Amino acid sequence: MLWRVLTETYQAGPAILHLERYGHGPAVVLIHGLSGSSRWWRRNVPALAEAHEVFVLDLAGYGRAWRQPALGVQAAAQLIATWLEERDMTGVTLIGHSMGGQISLRVAALVPGRVDLLVLACASGLLTSTPTRAALNLPRAVLVGRPSFVPRIVADALRAGPRNLWRSASDLLRDSVEELLPQIRIPTLVIWGGRDALVPVELGRALAAAIPGAEYHEIPRAGHVVMVDAPGTFNRLVLGFLQSHRRA
Repeated sequence: MLWRVLTETYQAGPAILHLERYGHGPAVVLIHGLSGSSRWWRRNVPALAEAHEVFVLDLAGYGRAWRQPALGVQAAAQLIATWLEERDMTGVTLIGHSMGGQISLRVAALVPGRVDLLVLACASGLLTSTPTRAALNLPRAVLVGRPSFVPRIVADALRAGPRNLWRSASDLLRDSVEELLPQIRIPTLVIWGGRDALVPVELGRALAAAIPGAEYHEIPRAGHVVMVDAPGTFNRLVLGFLQSHRRA
């Protein structure tokens, strides 16, 4: 059964997070990527909410928070870390996609006593490019993904607007997490789409290799939005990871 609590907001200074909360149990926080929104997790929330309290975020500048200026990676991470501290949340699992994975790494480093587990889905952070060059890969990324999801990608990108997209893309490409990775000492699962045209699988393998003890799984026919392209496999991998470490 899936429970839903009314949408909440959290504000620190001018920055606002929009949240939806589902289920009961240990906390799981879902963080979308560049041009995304909370809607990108709809194929995953029901499975996770069976045994967890799931918080689905809309980052400033995106989704329900589209009227806000987008924050940089580190500012977004600080906002989420402050929210976790103010709610006194512990034993948290962070699940981040693309830019959301990069933000999740930063949050885990800021409040290590509150984050127990980390799941990184096609996470940025090691990508070296420019916003213009990265944009050239977008058509191929769309073509290899789930066709029925294209309208959602387009709608969320239009809602965020070019200014927020450019600001986020420029910032995440400047914010390398390479030096941070050896400091991540919590169990980490890295999941990648084998056909990812935006963040190549070589970067996923390098990311996992740099995090002590990280598990790495590649889903061959999935693209960049791996949790949408292969939701059944993604959910099974995540739930297996959570169950094995919760028991431990």
